[in-house]
Amino acid sequence: MKISIITATYNNEKTIADTLYAVSSQTYANIEHIIIDGKSTDNTLKIINENNPKLKIFSEKDNGIYDALNKGIKHATGDIIGFLHADDIYANNTTIENIAKVFATKNPDSIYSDLHYVAQIDVNKIIRNWQSGEFEYFKLKKGWMPPHPTFFVKKEIYNKFGNFNTNYKIAADYDLMMRFLGKHKISVAYLPEVTVKMRVGGESNKSLKNIIKKMKEDYKVVKTNKIGGIFTLLKKNTSKISQFF
Repeated sequence: MKISIITATYNNEKTIADTLYAVSSQTYANIEHIIIDGKSTDNTLKIINENNPKLKIFSEKDNGIYDALNKGIKHATGDIIGFLHADDIYANNTTIENIAKVFATKNPDSIYSDLHYVAQIDVNKIIRNWQSGEFEYFKLKKGWMPPHPTFFVKKEIYNKFGNFNTNYKIAADYDLMMRFLGKHKISVAYLPEVTVKMRVGGESNKSLKNIIKKMKEDYKVVKTNKIGGIFTLLKKNTSKISQFF
């Protein structure tokens, strides 16, 4: 099976080489890596072309990260779709091979795993350990969600149930997972290993304004998908505390 990995970039010259290497060094051979660039003005595109000129690269203005990811889904020709952000790397070079094995043996609609938040400079320094645990539907009402960068889904699911809702500026990934796992109840498998190292400093937590905006969008996601309420939102935020210890 072919696995499409989508990376959205915009002025990521400091980290994009690490992300490119994380994909190109994978032991799994049948990978399609798609770069959706928002017209970077730094050396991002130059670095991409120097590292791997054979990549599928699309560079044009977009309407934010989720618009870019939707473009990636549109261009993807793989059976499975995953996302690796331009600040992130895979935990090891067998990550995609291990994910492919689960799809091949269990044939779920989707797979998720564990994630490490790491320091900007030192990706071996773990800031937060996100251990997802096995999926159970009732957990969604308690604020549970898998780490989105570890979430791999069959393309046919996107074709059937839609892509990211760009009306959300910060929480469209939460909406998509709630929609897929909660509303449409797609099948899912858990791979109990760390597959992604994600650098701290993401968009949703970079300011108090964004944190408040994310909480408002999260609540709208919960109500729109009819899975939980205020308690869900409270649990979603407080459950993260244990991941720092």
